[in-house]
Amino acid sequence: MNKTRVWSIALPAILLIAAVAAEVSETSKIDAPTVTIRKLGSQTVLYTIYRGSYDKIGPAVGKLYGLAGKNRIIPRGSASYVYLNNPRRVSSEHWLTEIRIPVGKDALKLAGTLGEMTDVKQLPAMQVAVAVKPEGQADPAPVYDSLYSWIYKQGYMVVDSACEVFLSGAMTGNYAQMKSEIMVPIRKFSSDKD
Repeated sequence: MNKTRVWSIALPAILLIAAVAAEVSETSKIDAPTVTIRKLGSQTVLYTIYRGSYDKIGPAVGKLYGLAGKNRIIPRGSASYVYLNNPRRVSSEHWLTEIRIPVGKDALKLAGTLGEMTDVKQLPAMQVAVAVKPEGQADPAPVYDSLYSWIYKQGYMVVDSACEVFLSGAMTGNYAQMKSEIMVPIRKFSSDKD
């Protein structure tokens, strides 16, 4: 086979491979999230503490909503998870997550009566740094890494555990299909108050 014929066969294949590689590179590239600062007002939440892997958290969420219904507590917003330990440092059977549902202040009358790991509490107003985990992104680590890096570069300090509020896709049970806001309570390093 002559060299011209080899190149006429090989060149389209090389171009196709290069195009696919460029497309894969573009779709796998994760842009740094935009970070905003938000002031959250005080909020009443019904919550429970869940221990275990995040992919098995669904029944605990359902049980919390069931408890709300049984006690005539009306949810007033999206569920959120507060991650109480670092999944990079603790094995999944020991991950602790506080599942929260925002509710009305009248639910506070049930405080202390709902179980050992479930209760109602009032959260104080706080300032948070917020980044969005987009729908279609299975691994939130790059969002968290960018968010924490931004916080420290801007002269803030973290004052509490990160919280994730689910905006869409929560009923799918597939984390990659969920869009969420990741919020980290912060304050300026030089500030004496939260």
